[in-house]
Amino acid sequence: MKQTNAILDLRRLGEIAAALATGIGKFIFMDYLNWRFPFIAVSIIAWTVYVVIRSKRQKNILKHWGFRTDNFGQALKIVLPFGIFAVTAFVVIGVIQNTINVTWHIIPILLIYPLWGVIQQFLVVALVAGNLQDMEAIAIKKPLTIFITALFFGFIHYPNNWLILGTFILALFYGYVYLRIRNLWILGLFHGWLGGLFYYTVVNQDPFMQVFGRYLN
Repeated sequence: MKQTNAILDLRRLGEIAAALATGIGKFIFMDYLNWRFPFIAVSIIAWTVYVVIRSKRQKNILKHWGFRTDNFGQALKIVLPFGIFAVTAFVVIGVIQNTINVTWHIIPILLIYPLWGVIQQFLVVALVAGNLQDMEAIAIKKPLTIFITALFFGFIHYPNNWLILGTFILALFYGYVYLRIRNLWILGLFHGWLGGLFYYTVVNQDPFMQVFGRYLN
């Protein structure tokens, strides 16, 4: 049993390391090289392949990770009020800053971004927070796990202060929700919608042009 637990912990550590490496890769491929679309596309494909392979080898891993629908409504009841409050706060801040940027670009972002949001939540809350909680060799209390995860998620959005603050708060809440009710579909969906709206109201950036602009000109 000890050997089995050791092997499981080793896999968990490997998944955490891979998730952290993907996050750090953002600085290289998105920020430095400006390969935003290739990095996002490759990350989505690579991690989707990993999820499919693991699901074929390990029964019930999808449900354990949070790719499930049986608690969809329960998760929605928790996340929806937060989402409404967040959108209201975005609009208020945007009006005060005069940073609300209403453009048709927001439509494809709200349609596409949730897919990237699911992958991000899988990496952050499932592989990092979830694996830290599942470790057999060490016991980490949930508040510390949530805080560590939020720090990481905020850090990878450096150097934009609004993004660091917004993603840190989001990760605190999402970490709490995930460790209580594991549902990545709700978290990813709201991540995409809230993230898209955050860019066009508070941050005053156009992620559509940042990702696809070089291919449209």
